[in-house]
Amino acid sequence: MEVLAIIAARRCIVRRPAAGAWCLGALLAGLLPLVGCAPKPAKSEGMQMEFRVPVTVAKATMKSVPVQVEVIGNVEAYSNVSVRTQMAGEIEKAYFTQGQDVKKGDLLFTLDRRPFEAALSQLEANLARDQAQLANARAQADRNEKLFQAGIISKDQYDTFRTTAQAQEATVRAGQAAIENARINLSYCSVYSPIDGRTGSYQVYPGNIAKVNDTVLVVINQIHPIYVTFSVPEQDLSEVKEFQARGPLQVEARIPNDPGPPSTGKLTFIDNTVDTATGTIKMRGTFANVDNRLWPGQFVNVVLRLSVQPNATVVPSQAVQTGPMGKYLFVVEADAKGNLTGNLRPVVTGTTVEGETVIEKGVSPGDTVVTDGQLILAPGSKVEIKKGS
Repeated sequence: MEVLAIIAARRCIVRRPAAGAWCLGALLAGLLPLVGCAPKPAKSEGMQMEFRVPVTVAKATMKSVPVQVEVIGNVEAYSNVSVRTQMAGEIEKAYFTQGQDVKKGDLLFTLDRRPFEAALSQLEANLARDQAQLANARAQADRNEKLFQAGIISKDQYDTFRTTAQAQEATVRAGQAAIENARINLSYCSVYSPIDGRTGSYQVYPGNIAKVNDTVLVVINQIHPIYVTFSVPEQDLSEVKEFQARGPLQVEARIPNDPGPPSTGKLTFIDNTVDTATGTIKMRGTFANVDNRLWPGQFVNVVLRLSVQPNATVVPSQAVQTGPMGKYLFVVEADAKGNLTGNLRPVVTGTTVEGETVIEKGVSPGDTVVTDGQLILAPGSKVEIKKGS
């Protein structure tokens, strides 16, 4: 039958236009059986199934949450000393390795002592001469005193010998002071550490000439203990002062990309002025730093713990969304037919600590909140909880 329909169609092409109606009828007659034989589409059984949004959920829980301020801080040395020489001279030798820990009183550098030793020897010789002259002047004064008492010499002659002896005594005292000063200068040829700390690199190497109070030989930083300095927004100042009045506040410093626990210290300083340019106030925590984890100049994440909020309702932070009307999240609840739906809840949030956000209003402990899938979720949408959530 299909072959006959095709033959009829071909014949219509070659016949005259007058016979066009007969050809069209023959063509339709041949195609009708084909249309009648076409199978009817079967109805899909899944057409009546409703779409459910796949979501990941978590439970709102109740726990004690620390009230804290999180900022970026900078590590500073507890004390910093730029070691200089008090005498000009050639640096003879260094007695420490660059980057070495030193104690107070450890020898760091020596200068060429020979010029100072020679100056001291010269002054000691001058003193010996002056002392001999003093002895002679005193002897003459004693002899002439007897002659004066005997009336052999005049008072003017006696006063001359006595004045000479007194002047010589002053010369001896000046010589002794000069010797003491020379010994002090000689002691400056040995440079000692003024504090416990860690040395930096040599600023001047042995063999160079150091100038008096001008040339920095080495910089020493005290890192046991050590400071962490940070700035807190001025609106938090009153709260910090309130809690500090109750007792010392704990400060934690966490090094970025360091998997270890944070270093712990105490808040020991609050600046007396708010920076008007930034609206912040400078604070400082003191850390024992016995493990040398904190290093001067290092940036750290600082947490200033103020108190603990008991019985707080918390949810994973990724559950909280921000919209035009403020913060909200989706709570999974069962409708009258037992179907799970995602319902939008406006919430009032508190602090965020370690990936969890405090919900002050809008959610109760035990509520099931959506943590993933909110982007395709509308209020009242039916949901399907993913396995493992």
